[in-house]
Amino acid sequence: MPRRLQKDERRARILDALRYTPHLRIAALAQRFAVTTETVRRDLDALSEMGLVDRAHGGAVARPMGIQPSIAEREQSTVDERRCIAVAAAGLASPGQVVMIDAGSTTTQLAWQLGAVGEGLTVITNSYPVASALATASVRSILCPGDFNGREGGVFGQDASEFLGRFHGNVAFIGASGIAADGISDVNREATWIKRVMLARCERAYLLVDHTKFDVRVLEVVAPLDHLDGIVTDRPPQGALAEQLRKAEVEVHLAPPVASTGRATVDLRS
Repeated sequence: MPRRLQKDERRARILDALRYTPHLRIAALAQRFAVTTETVRRDLDALSEMGLVDRAHGGAVARPMGIQPSIAEREQSTVDERRCIAVAAAGLASPGQVVMIDAGSTTTQLAWQLGAVGEGLTVITNSYPVASALATASVRSILCPGDFNGREGGVFGQDASEFLGRFHGNVAFIGASGIAADGISDVNREATWIKRVMLARCERAYLLVDHTKFDVRVLEVVAPLDHLDGIVTDRPPQGALAEQLRKAEVEVHLAPPVASTGRATVDLRS
């Protein structure tokens, strides 16, 4: 008898199936995974709330690879997971360092954490929410010029990229729409350039993603996995993604519940 899949694994496989079959019916998914139709409905409802699929009559359709919810909409999903990730990521920055942070819902959470615990940091960002979160903290904030994108709450374009190129940083913290074995990807082409410059200008780079971004490929590849020193996430990656992270010597930092004081690390390199 086939092994019964855990909820998260089953949902990941539903997403994978939708990449090859743009529309799948609930009955077919229930038969494929040997679960009830009610279980599949709950799975699709959860994936829809995360912005990963669109519900359709009797089933679901894949969310287009070139579209993602606005930052305001993304801030309403996986709230606890993103806050845990932000707390863990804040511990990777040391007093006096120069930190680059790109625009995103999870990186904004990080800015709030750094504003509370960061001492003597210099933060360079293209994100208005990030800069606002640090406004009352003992942190020096440098905001990029550029073309403002209201959906993302940040500035982008040539001016922003060239401005970032004038600085050196100790640590870069970026987000992404997806991470898979072949690299990091994002639906916003303008954002991919900001992320690439930050990765290139900093000594160390960390990707902040929750587990719903695992094995997700969207419009444009930002960089291969070996451009990262680590990822900060809420659950351990599995399968091909875990194997490629190990090969690329990318350290996985697991964010414990916020009430916990430690930060777990999974070494996939051994």
